[in-house]
Amino acid sequence: MVSDLIEVRPDEGFDVAAVVRWAETQQALPDEVPDVLQFGGGKANLTYLLRYPDSSELVLRRPPLGPVAASSHDMSREFRVLSRLWQSFDKAARAVAFCEDPEVIGAPFFIMERRDGVVVRGDVPAIYGGGEDPVSNRKLSEVVISTLAELHSVDPASCSLDDLGHPDGFMERQVNGWARRWDRAKHEENDLADEISGWLTDNLPRSGPPRLLHNDWRLDNMALSPDDPAQCTAVYDWDMATRGDPMADLGTLMGSWFDPGEAPGELGMMPTMVTGWLPRSDAVALYAELTGADLEHVDWYLVFGAWKLAIVLQQIYIRWLRGQTQDERFQHLDEGARHLFRLASDRRP
Repeated sequence: MVSDLIEVRPDEGFDVAAVVRWAETQQALPDEVPDVLQFGGGKANLTYLLRYPDSSELVLRRPPLGPVAASSHDMSREFRVLSRLWQSFDKAARAVAFCEDPEVIGAPFFIMERRDGVVVRGDVPAIYGGGEDPVSNRKLSEVVISTLAELHSVDPASCSLDDLGHPDGFMERQVNGWARRWDRAKHEENDLADEISGWLTDNLPRSGPPRLLHNDWRLDNMALSPDDPAQCTAVYDWDMATRGDPMADLGTLMGSWFDPGEAPGELGMMPTMVTGWLPRSDAVALYAELTGADLEHVDWYLVFGAWKLAIVLQQIYIRWLRGQTQDERFQHLDEGARHLFRLASDRRP
C-alpha cells in the first residue's frame, strides 16, 4: 500500500489534549487519546490520521496555517457536504463532527471517517507498474474522468444539497474571485495574468444546468483500489464544493493535464505523460461521451483551468514567502505559476 502518512511536521502540530476534551462533548467520537500522524502529500488544508487504542481510525481536517481565503478553505462547507453527500456518492467519506470554535486548535476543523486507498501524485507508484504499464496508465487517466462524470450525475436533492451555493452567475464570480485572489497573492506584477483575466471576462460562455461541483478535481484528490487502478475508493478535499457549471470541474482538471512538452517535469501534478495516458483531447471527449456535455466552448474552460491553477500555486507560494509555512516544497511554486499563466495564454483559441 502506498501511504502519505508521516510524523506531524513540527510547525503543523495541534493540541491533541484540547481535541480530546472537545471530543468528550461529541457523542459520535471516541473520548480516548489518539496517536496522531499527518497525511503529508497535500499542499493546502492540513489532514491528520487519529489512531485510537482500539485500532479504530478517524481523520481530522483543518485549514492551512497563516491567513487564508475562507471561501477556499471552508471547513463548515466541507463538513456540510461530507455529512450528506455519502448518501448519493459512495466515494465521499462521511463527516461525523464539526468544531467551529477556533480556540480549540486555532482554526475550525472537522472529523470524518477514514477512506483508505492508493493516492497517485506526480509519479505512478510501483503497485500500478511504476509508469511502465500502459494498461494501468490508461486506467488511471480514465478513472479520473469517469468518477468526475459520476459525481456530475448526482441529483443534489437526493442528498439534501440542492441549496448548496449560488449557481446563477457562478462562472462570472469565479473569474472575478480568482482575479482578486491573484491581486492579494502576487509578489510581482504579471501582465499576462491580468490579460487572461480580461479575456476570460470578455468571452464568458453561457453555463448549462448546474450540477454538484468538487471545484478542485485532480487525480491526487482521489484514492484508488490497490488491486485495480480503475476503481476509485474515495474522493478527498471538498472544501470548495458547490453547485454550478460542471464544465468548471473539467477545466480545473485539465489545468494540470499536460500533454508532452507542455510543462516541466517538476510541475507534473499527475503522471499525464506516461505511455498509455489519455491525451487531453481524448480525455475531454471521454467526459463528453459519459455526460453528454456540449464542448462548443471547451477551450474557454481549458484556459480558465490553467489560469486558476496558476493562482492556486501563487497563493501557496506567498504563504511560504511570508514565512507562514516552513514547507520547502513550496519555495519554487512561483515559477510554476508563471509557467501556467503562459500555458493558459497558449490555450486560447
